[in-house]
Amino acid sequence: MDPIKLVSDRSSSTDLGARPMITFVRGPIISSEDSLNNEATPCVAFAYLAGYLRKRGYDTHFVDSIAEGLGHYWRLPQFPGYMAQGIGFDRILAMIPKDTQFIAVSAMFSGEWPATRTLIKVIREHFPKATIIAGGEHITALTEFTLKDCPEIDYCVRGEGEYPLYELLETLLNKGDVSKVGSVAYFDDAGVYHAPNQLTRIKELQEIPWPHWPDGYLEKFWAKGKSYGVSTGKDMPFMVSRGCPYQCTFCSNPQMWSTRYILRDVEDAIAEIKTYIKKYQITGLQFYDLTAITVKKWTLEFCNALIRENLNVKWSLPSGTRSEALDQETLQLLKQTGCNYLVYAPETGSQKTADKIKKRIKLPQFTKSVFQAKKIGLVLRTNLIIGFPHETRWDIFKTVAYGLRLAIGGVDEVSINIFSPYPGSEIFKELFTKNKIDLSDKYFLALASLNSDYSKLNHLTANENMGPRELAFYRISFMLTNYMLGYVFFPSRIFRSLKNIFSGKHEAATVFEHRLKDRMARKLTDAPTSERVG
Repeated sequence: MDPIKLVSDRSSSTDLGARPMITFVRGPIISSEDSLNNEATPCVAFAYLAGYLRKRGYDTHFVDSIAEGLGHYWRLPQFPGYMAQGIGFDRILAMIPKDTQFIAVSAMFSGEWPATRTLIKVIREHFPKATIIAGGEHITALTEFTLKDCPEIDYCVRGEGEYPLYELLETLLNKGDVSKVGSVAYFDDAGVYHAPNQLTRIKELQEIPWPHWPDGYLEKFWAKGKSYGVSTGKDMPFMVSRGCPYQCTFCSNPQMWSTRYILRDVEDAIAEIKTYIKKYQITGLQFYDLTAITVKKWTLEFCNALIRENLNVKWSLPSGTRSEALDQETLQLLKQTGCNYLVYAPETGSQKTADKIKKRIKLPQFTKSVFQAKKIGLVLRTNLIIGFPHETRWDIFKTVAYGLRLAIGGVDEVSINIFSPYPGSEIFKELFTKNKIDLSDKYFLALASLNSDYSKLNHLTANENMGPRELAFYRISFMLTNYMLGYVFFPSRIFRSLKNIFSGKHEAATVFEHRLKDRMARKLTDAPTSERVG
């Protein structure tokens, strides 16, 4: 992928003259009715895209169903067993400015594609002259399929979106040749599919404008106590990198971002944090990076800058990280600078599986880092997966045993999930080539209910040795044992969890406490007539 070096955007914006409005639309969260997974978070992608376009003279507008309907859960009438969180499609339509020329729709998660597709069709019906552009992980992974499945989409922006979206808009406004725009795919009037051979990457992250957050947007999430990981009150979405240098076979990152890993300048990140403290009085930072900590030198510089500038904010790494840079020195600085939640992602307790999925870790070294972090006093979570296509029962036993070892050793949350082949990943491509995956609504919706509704696992599991019920049994048994051991060996957590769950404060020490608190507050209703899909 060819990197693009841009003119610096930290100075005043280039005078390009008035540009038209582009409206960013995000649909509601789709999940199983029994799901605890409720990550209602601000849309950092929209914020970055808006910041980039506004620097170039465009007017931008957010219509975020999730932000406008936090805590509003309703059943999807045409998808029994599934629910939405957010405002319905009629209200979304009413919020889209009538004179908008461009509508950009987020299609991030494949599990939400059936509902997102319906939303796009409704938008097309009510805005027949607007240009509809779609982007996100799902779009990048299944571009041609998406355009065929939803012909109402005019163009798909693949991969990193800022520069390709801007170039596409400029080309359309100037009636140029869209086929020459990198990272954009479409069907022309003759029905011929056009897609770039390579995706555009931006090389210098400090030259991308900081995210643009519309007035009152973040406050909606803070008022409801919503956050990506644990909650401190006013948690700011934050990114210091793009991409991931690794090639895990279950992850869609190599297709979405390539393996080019780019870190921001430390001083630029610190300046952004200081701006948020002054403007919003934030209490925490939540790193949305794919892999925020891989370079020890950068991490030490960042932590020392926090100390030097006396920036008193909590910060967490909820996406999951690796252990290579997390030695004793680094972990001590994380603790000293207010890191209140650290997620490790070993994925497995079987070295054979780790090698097979190209995780590129050595479990003894990884485990040493985890226990060092716990000894220092960090709140930890580890992510594990069972049921990869090749795995045997012995591999899964190793992962379960490893998870229990971590729990007994003090890790606050040890999560085990059942593997599903996600679009864009290497494993997905292998299974799809072998006709083991059917791109149907059942498959996509099952992704939205993974690990919460086991009746739908038949559409997802691809293990050659075990069926979905057996895998579900292993997962449920582990999770029950895991939490029991955690509370037995560390009884103080009982009082902490009860306090955090039942208090009126928007605080939680773990994601489990956060999600359980959300679940207890949920009131699921049938969709009013004005909010029925389609």
